[in-house]
Amino acid sequence: MNEKDRNIQLVGLLNRYSYEYHTLDAPTVDDAVYDSLMSELKSLEAKYPDTILPESPTQRVGSEPSKKFEKYTHTERMISLLDSFSDQEAKAWLTRVTKLNPKVTNAEFWVDAKMDGLACALHYQDGVLVRAVTRGDGTTGEVVTSNIKTIPTIPIRLQGSSLNKGFLHGYTEVRGEIIMLKKDFDKLNEARKKNGDAMYANPRNLAAGTIRQLDPRLVAARPLRFHAYDVLRQNVSEIATNKEAYEALRTMGFVVNKEAHIEPDFEQVLNYADTFEKLRHELPYNTDGLVIKINDRGLYRSLGSVGKNPRGAIAYKYAAEQATTIVKDIVISIGRTGAATPVAVFDPVVVAGSTVRHASLHNADEIARKDIRVGDTVVIFKAGDIIPQVEAVLTELRPKNARSFNYIAELKRQYPELEFVRPEGEAVYRVKGLTGTIILKRSLEHYASKGALDIEGLGEKNVVALVDAGLVNDLADIYRLTKEQVLSLDRFAELSSVNLIQAIADKKNPPLAKFIFGLGIRHVGTQTAVDLANSFRNLDNLAVADLDELLAINGVGNIVAESLVAWFADLDNKILLEKFKTFGVIPQTVDHVGGLLSGKSFAITGSLGSMGRDLAAERIRALGGTFQSSVGKDTTYLITGDKVGASKLKKATMLGVKVIDETQLIKMLG
Repeated sequence: MNEKDRNIQLVGLLNRYSYEYHTLDAPTVDDAVYDSLMSELKSLEAKYPDTILPESPTQRVGSEPSKKFEKYTHTERMISLLDSFSDQEAKAWLTRVTKLNPKVTNAEFWVDAKMDGLACALHYQDGVLVRAVTRGDGTTGEVVTSNIKTIPTIPIRLQGSSLNKGFLHGYTEVRGEIIMLKKDFDKLNEARKKNGDAMYANPRNLAAGTIRQLDPRLVAARPLRFHAYDVLRQNVSEIATNKEAYEALRTMGFVVNKEAHIEPDFEQVLNYADTFEKLRHELPYNTDGLVIKINDRGLYRSLGSVGKNPRGAIAYKYAAEQATTIVKDIVISIGRTGAATPVAVFDPVVVAGSTVRHASLHNADEIARKDIRVGDTVVIFKAGDIIPQVEAVLTELRPKNARSFNYIAELKRQYPELEFVRPEGEAVYRVKGLTGTIILKRSLEHYASKGALDIEGLGEKNVVALVDAGLVNDLADIYRLTKEQVLSLDRFAELSSVNLIQAIADKKNPPLAKFIFGLGIRHVGTQTAVDLANSFRNLDNLAVADLDELLAINGVGNIVAESLVAWFADLDNKILLEKFKTFGVIPQTVDHVGGLLSGKSFAITGSLGSMGRDLAAERIRALGGTFQSSVGKDTTYLITGDKVGASKLKKATMLGVKVIDETQLIKMLG
């Protein structure tokens, strides 16, 4: 299916979802699925503007912020709250902040609905509105004062009373959310439907897009509202609690949520969170959770912030976030126990605040049950920090050439040299003849080998002893070995134990290429590891690389790229990499790429007198060159030593590769 045809399909599907949601009141997908597909449609329409259909739901819906709005730096950063998705996560937050300040033990909590709108800060000088700024990135927003003044629930001049008399003098900042009520949104869409116009996607997008209109008359024509939730003064002691802040906001003329109230302890907060999960659907505006703050603002401030998140508040969210994306490939990863796990590779998509590029499909039965095919558009979800999951396939968007995934055939294609079995009663295929212990021993030997981290004293027999004694259960475990543990084994004495522990510690900051090679990722040899290190510079970048980024590297084909994606997507491997970090194993970042031999490729025939083949290869790579095991059309030099191979010389002559001797190589190496 080409992109223009997909554009037409998306318009039809989105309009059907909109009809089901707004007219039939019987939505078949979550709002997040609609939003994700809408985002894809916008991208396609931007790429092919001549294909925009009159019925497209993107028409006259708010777009990116206009560059014509003046930028403004907030007087105090507009924070975002740490999300929690369960009672356990919320209790963990309480435990953390109580350790920081034991007074939290006796604290009251201010609870309010978390509105789904556009955050905005209103600046008043001596009670008169002088400026309105959108949240933006939290530090800098856009000045939208003229548009804000058209919203009837925003007072141009603050009202006064005995509760807020001081706020009418000096600088006062009021923060809140610009929203559109559900009923007003429905009326707008009903009117648009009668006129044959495209339906708006959701109240939040419409509110945000409206505020970014350059013509205030367009803003005035739409029923926006402002609900306040905070007030700031230069003298922070003027407002002792969040309850006082809300009372002052009411008397100044602002609308505040009726649901906002005090809970005397955290157990009551969690009880209300359970109740609110059902009540929130009856609210006049959209919400996806609760805001929970420590009521005492002095105590709240004493806890400080972590990054952009204040420690004294959290968002208690309910539904798992969802998004749609396209399955680009299904690769199979061999885990540390020999289990073959299928992994879906996606077009990158943001879910629950992080970018998702792949997800485990668990086993062959799961793929068959959900009928997941390469090319399918799928719904994925990710609640909090759990592993991304494929929830469903949108078969309406399935390309005509999509075929069912043949698991056994793919095992043979991706791992032609291995044999797999599926034990009776299990859903997982495993490598025949290999146990987790055998795989670990081989992996650890490779990790410690000269071509990889070159750890002195960690040869085959010592590896076997450590694994059989249960002291090492994965590669990272060697970094937590103690002298006493090693000394307890028959093979080790005092000196050899000390030497091994020191040799391991010396390799906590290895060259990136050697670490990548040492991980034992299938089809990744020493030169490929160097190319990956030079291209991605650090391990974190490589870990999130997608297929297209990997395939862009010279020498990396589909087999290698699939193997890399599968390895870094495997949950066991993710845990392993985190464990390395915990033990202080940080591969070196590649600061620069290039050197005297950059762009030149070398192969060797025969034996060298001054150095071994491995050392020669290492020195060539250190100067930016590429070392090849065989002569090819991209080879620059063939180095000859003693007892040369006739086949390599013949091939070099045929391809026009320059032949040099060891002396010439030494000069090139400096």
